[in-house]
Amino acid sequence: MLGRRLMAVRTALAALAAMFLGWAACDRGSEAPAPAPAPLATQSTKPEVTVQRVGFPSNLKADEDVRLLPAVAVRDGDGWRVDLRAWVFEPEEDAWLRGAAVDGLVTALGLPPGSESNAVFRRRARAFLVDNESGKRVVVQIGHKEHALEVSGANGHSETRLRLDDADLSAPLTPVTAVLRPGDARSFTGTIVRLDPAGVSVVSDVDDTIKISEVRDKQRLLERTFLKEFEAVPAMAALYRGWADAGASFHYLSASPWQLYDALLEFANAAGFPAGSMHLKLFRPKDSSFFSLFQDPKSYKAPLLRALITGAPGRRFVLVGDSGELDPEVYADAYREFPDQVVAIYIRDVTDEGRDAPRYRTAFAGVPEARWQIFDDAAEVPPTLP
Repeated sequence: MLGRRLMAVRTALAALAAMFLGWAACDRGSEAPAPAPAPLATQSTKPEVTVQRVGFPSNLKADEDVRLLPAVAVRDGDGWRVDLRAWVFEPEEDAWLRGAAVDGLVTALGLPPGSESNAVFRRRARAFLVDNESGKRVVVQIGHKEHALEVSGANGHSETRLRLDDADLSAPLTPVTAVLRPGDARSFTGTIVRLDPAGVSVVSDVDDTIKISEVRDKQRLLERTFLKEFEAVPAMAALYRGWADAGASFHYLSASPWQLYDALLEFANAAGFPAGSMHLKLFRPKDSSFFSLFQDPKSYKAPLLRALITGAPGRRFVLVGDSGELDPEVYADAYREFPDQVVAIYIRDVTDEGRDAPRYRTAFAGVPEARWQIFDDAAEVPPTLP
């Protein structure tokens, strides 16, 4: 029965992929970027705080959402540089066509009404059926200043390089808040992680490192992604919280697509993982194969990791991953390139390979024995930072 259901998952999701292609026109890439709204005549401020305003709010409609994705600020001269990404989309929760499509897939999967699998699939599938909104200019407040971001492109995303002052980033974690039109009571917030020149950063994989995903079994991966609530790897959150209490910053690198951001954030918060920057993959079904969305090639993570390390030359980095895909190889390469900064590598064993396995001996050639560890249980990892 389970085998038939997993095959149904693959078949139904393939159908979902085909529908994505049919709805590719919903990515409104042909729209010209909207001009910045005219400055508001008045805009109230709290008497005790003076906010440096840009003069207009975000041009979001009431049925459009924005996600301000967690970012990293690195030292740049006497200030800070941050590449802030925003994603604007219309959930289309009441769209008849999308609702009917999800209903059809639920029926094809045989998911009982009221079951966990039914509810989870509906939430996760709809995250891939939003209308990405182009031509949207988001205004955000960071500290006591507002900033107008670049307009969103065809995929609903915009990335803006901002220069901030020390006063803007007075804490290791700084909130970013969308400035909305008067009368819009919604709240959209994000986080900037300040990458101080000194200190410790933990760079963590997500799938099968902190979240049980079973990436090596594609059918089980689909089931855990689309039919089950996310499940934390035991004791990893407690380990990370201990490191956070000791002053570590956190950066989560994953090959999961941004469409799963809300689900991943909810999971991380509920499981008690420390807040940090999150780095996910841009994915549009019209651009690539649906079943490639979880692929974790070396070429994807390595540049992200390199950017973090080079952004703070005096900082130490602890790299945590698993043996399911290419974390050992990527992290070992990072050590060889930055031996003074990569101070520890911890690999969770999900492939039943001992430390003396040929794979590890090849991957970690030239890496000191004391710098890397294979573990089965989080209790095996040192609770103190190196």
